[in-house]
Amino acid sequence: MRASPVKADRRGFLRAGGLLAAGAAAGLPGTALAQAVQRSGAPKLKITAVKTYLLRHTLSRAMGVSVSVPLDKIRQTLLVKIETDAGLTGWGETPPIGGARGTIDDHLGPRLTGQNPLEHRRLWQLLWGPNFGNALAVGALDMALLDLRGKALNLPVAELFGGRLRDRVPAYASAMNYLEGMEPEEQFPREAAAMVQQGFRALKMRIGRYPVARETKVAAAVREVVGPDVRLMADANAAYTMGSAVEMGHALHRLGFVAFEEPLPQSPKYAGYEELRRKLPLPLAAGEAVDSRASAKELIDRRVMDIIQPDVSLCGGIGEALFIAETAALSGIQCLPHCWGSDLVIAATVHLLALLPDPHPGFPTDTPMLELDQSENPWRNGLAKEPLPLRDGHVGVPVKPGLGIEVDEEVVRKYVVRA
Repeated sequence: MRASPVKADRRGFLRAGGLLAAGAAAGLPGTALAQAVQRSGAPKLKITAVKTYLLRHTLSRAMGVSVSVPLDKIRQTLLVKIETDAGLTGWGETPPIGGARGTIDDHLGPRLTGQNPLEHRRLWQLLWGPNFGNALAVGALDMALLDLRGKALNLPVAELFGGRLRDRVPAYASAMNYLEGMEPEEQFPREAAAMVQQGFRALKMRIGRYPVARETKVAAAVREVVGPDVRLMADANAAYTMGSAVEMGHALHRLGFVAFEEPLPQSPKYAGYEELRRKLPLPLAAGEAVDSRASAKELIDRRVMDIIQPDVSLCGGIGEALFIAETAALSGIQCLPHCWGSDLVIAATVHLLALLPDPHPGFPTDTPMLELDQSENPWRNGLAKEPLPLRDGHVGVPVKPGLGIEVDEEVVRKYVVRA
């Protein structure tokens, strides 16, 4: 039976993808690769649609961080799907804030339609050019393009950047959020103990909603229940002034915490952070709000933090976060990426972490860690048909093409907000 034109085109494209992958492995220059594809008779891959999906979930119990007033009752995220004429698709994600959806739907999506997704560097320039620096929109699209490109070339995303340095990454439980009707004195130690039972050897708790004296006691209770060998971090979500941040930082240091995250407001440009860093006895983490390599470099040059935290969905994508991490390393600043999203952002962050080197070639104790959100989220271990494996506090780096996960579109349809 004669194959249908659509199936023939798809088969031809996949054959071309094999040629591209083989040519890359053999070190063929780009023009030779292009000529090989042309000789194969395969069609040129073309983006046919860029679609966005706003997902919304009503939480069973209102939750939030120090500055969540009132506590959040819903959770939302924005997914992006890029479709092609060969049937291949790529998925990305970003928060539905800052005009990200409008930038994608009205400006960047139409510019991508008709383009070849394999021309990644040219498209990267196209995305940054007309959008006035909307890194959230670029982050989602870059993620989706890399997912699509990896599938086309039959390579995991980490291999598109030169190959992974590790097959699994350590994860820390980002937990102990404030919950409606729950007192942190009871909730936080119980939650911390449960996370350790699950295999986590590092945890992060929220602080800053209540006075320093009260939350120092909560932090002490968490330390007591997990013991001295579990790494503890605290995230204040910009709740403190300089004086209270210094006071809290010294209390955390006495309790053996290894990092204090974003105690002061982030805007404008992390004002006062370099002074705070000089006054703190423990490492200061910051930078989840950086929106490009340029804004990150300014913070690095000012040395406002000991640990920088770019987020692949906020700073412009995996490549941008990798550039930031490598720039920070030149100044002796560690990178622990921020990660707060669905299985998509988690997978993208795991690929990024697979590319980050250890601080030295011996027996390092500061291997970059994955932030693994433990709050109520139906799209974590739910959006992907097969979630990434979590064993002994480590997440395996995907080996399947692209981001390495398959989106369950039934879940997307279940939570999508209808216009």
